[in-house]
Amino acid sequence: MRTLIRSAAALAAAGLTLTPTAAGAAPTPSPGAATVTKAGTSFLTATTITPGQPVRVGASTGDHLYWSFRAEAGEVHEVTATVSFGGRARTGPSTWTVDVFDGLRRRQACTAGAQTPTAAATATAVTLGCTLRRVRPWAEPWSGDPLPGTYYLRLSVTDLPEPDLGLPVEVDLLVGADTGGGGSGDDGELAAPLVANTRAGTVLTAEPAPEPVAEEDAGLTGWLPEPGSRWVWTGAGGVLAAVAGVLGFALTRRPRRP
Repeated sequence: MRTLIRSAAALAAAGLTLTPTAAGAAPTPSPGAATVTKAGTSFLTATTITPGQPVRVGASTGDHLYWSFRAEAGEVHEVTATVSFGGRARTGPSTWTVDVFDGLRRRQACTAGAQTPTAAATATAVTLGCTLRRVRPWAEPWSGDPLPGTYYLRLSVTDLPEPDLGLPVEVDLLVGADTGGGGSGDDGELAAPLVANTRAGTVLTAEPAPEPVAEEDAGLTGWLPEPGSRWVWTGAGGVLAAVAGVLGFALTRRPRRP
């Protein structure tokens, strides 16, 4: 009996000792890092930040705020954000969310943190958090696992009373990167970081010039119709109809009596 009690006490002590270590510490700003005071309004205009660089920006309730950062293999990123209402009276609760997307703009799941908290009407601020999975150096295209490249953050409000739309808020955001814990054990490596293609092509301002025609074919192509034009199909249909009519008449006419 005493042995069981001692074992239970030892396990409890071990659990109390391991609990603070298992819980990840909140990210802290890097020494000397300049504070970012702006945010983008879309993926294309996302403001670039680095892990450990604090962000403080003023916005209006209802704005979609975008930032982007670079992620390397083996890193675990933790996002923390605080939206302050400045003590202004609001008519009802509001629900906020922080979403993370990879370089292909696939939404990444959070393993911890209050990703979509709801602030009461009397609250002065709301805190959001998202801990991402460890970035892998290589993965199958269908897996959706986090890979090295550019990541995007989007902070927005998803539910609120209409009279509160447009009220000013202040956002404090920080991204932390933890490289501890070793690699993922993958023996592959990504050929190039995942970066969204923002310049897929160029806009044509004029119609492309027609291809030059050889001189010996110029006389023929000047009056012959195109192979796929309706004139060719109409002529071919007429010929087939005439042949079918002649054959039908030959088969159905009665022979003359002697």
